[in-house]
Amino acid sequence: MIQDLKIIIQKELDAIQNIPITEDYEQATDLIIEQVHTKKGKLVTSGMGKAGQIASNMATTFSSTGTTACFLHPSEAQHGDLGILRENDIMLLISNSGKTREIIELIGLARNLIPDIKFIVITGNPESSLAKSANVCLFTGNPQEVCILGLTPTTSTTAMTVIGDLLVVETMKKINFTASDYAKRHHGGYLGTVSRLQSQQNNKNIT
Repeated sequence: MIQDLKIIIQKELDAIQNIPITEDYEQATDLIIEQVHTKKGKLVTSGMGKAGQIASNMATTFSSTGTTACFLHPSEAQHGDLGILRENDIMLLISNSGKTREIIELIGLARNLIPDIKFIVITGNPESSLAKSANVCLFTGNPQEVCILGLTPTTSTTAMTVIGDLLVVETMKKINFTASDYAKRHHGGYLGTVSRLQSQQNNKNIT
């Protein structure tokens, strides 16, 4: 069993290392900064199922690091939640297959409301109609799932999560997000305490 677990970990590591890193990441973070920080819109993430859970986590991580974001459930969007969209918003959509019906429909609905809204897509299928509808497509590398059936989202969701982290961290760098900025958004808990102490130390070093 131990050897089997090591093999699974290695396959997950290989999937991460094989994520194609291209200039599209630069374009994606520039778009996020332009729409959210310059034009004062927000980042709206979306996905179905496991991809939706990752999209929701991305939204909270972006928000906690200085980039206003929220999650929009693609099904609920069809029942009124689409109204959360405003001019200058940008959407980040996640679908491993690139064929998720609710996500494809969401693009049409969003464009009907805001014709020039921009999309970043994370997918394992860069030839899909979803990918081709995006302003920027970030390819996961389409790794084989470690699930014994080859069906359950496992390795693919690992790659998606890492791509989200890449976008968050690079955006933080570009907006010069500091420990002081972090502390203002984290008033409680261990991270709040650590960020305030770090901010105080940084201020002492400056003076």
